Amino acid sequence: MVIKVTDDPFDISSIESAIVTITKVEIRRVGDGVSDGNPFVMLSDDTVTVDLINLRNGVTETLFDLEIPEGEYDLVRLYVEEAGLKLMDYTDLYKVKVPSGRQTGIKLHIDPSIVVAGGLTSEMLLDFDLSRSFVLRGNMHNNNGFIFKPCIRASNLTTAGRIEGMVTDTSQVKVKEAKVWIAQDTVMATTFADTLGYYAIIGVPAGTYSIFANKDGYDTVKFEGIKVIAGNKTIQNFILTNK
Repeated sequence: MVIKVTDDPFDISSIESAIVTITKVEIRRVGDGVSDGNPFVMLSDDTVTVDLINLRNGVTETLFDLEIPEGEYDLVRLYVEEAGLKLMDYTDLYKVKVPSGRQTGIKLHIDPSIVVAGGLTSEMLLDFDLSRSFVLRGNMHNNNGFIFKPCIRASNLTTAGRIEGMVTDTSQVKVKEAKVWIAQDTVMATTFADTLGYYAIIGVPAGTYSIFANKDGYDTVKFEGIKVIAGNKTIQNFILTNK
């Protein structure tokens, strides 16, 4: 099994780094009728530190690549020691302890569950949503630090698809740092276009979604009925209009 991590960030123009320290990862095998119920398999108890700000628009970092027993797995338990956020033009790194993250772990259901078979590779994505995980106390100019409320999506990359495209304005100028998000009733994943106006949301379960894009000074653009097919990419470009 290969486990990768990526980021789903908020206003990246103000963020220099977003550090998360993971101390242990376990995965639960679906019960097979034996007395131990749904046993957890230890994937790693090594400490790993990642900077999420570098992981966006399809960029991932491999946390583990290892062999595990065959079977179906439906939940991962992530033990996070601490998190930290560094803002542009600030010298301090805001360190935030994770409530219960160290003791009981953060439980994430894998959607859909992952089936591990002999000789085959399965991939799982852990998608951190910084826009909801780091809650600012105050504002960017007068803040009192951050509260860390982990918002992480576990996705079966083996059966997932992706949505990507470009964001431009009506003059065909690329709109960097435009916010793009997908939803099925509620917001599922968010990203921001890079300096070339490119965005990508990966690890999207097959299905039909609504997708949105906006930026300050522009009207929000929405497309409905966007289909994502397992193992394929869906292209959706945006043209934003000034307000």
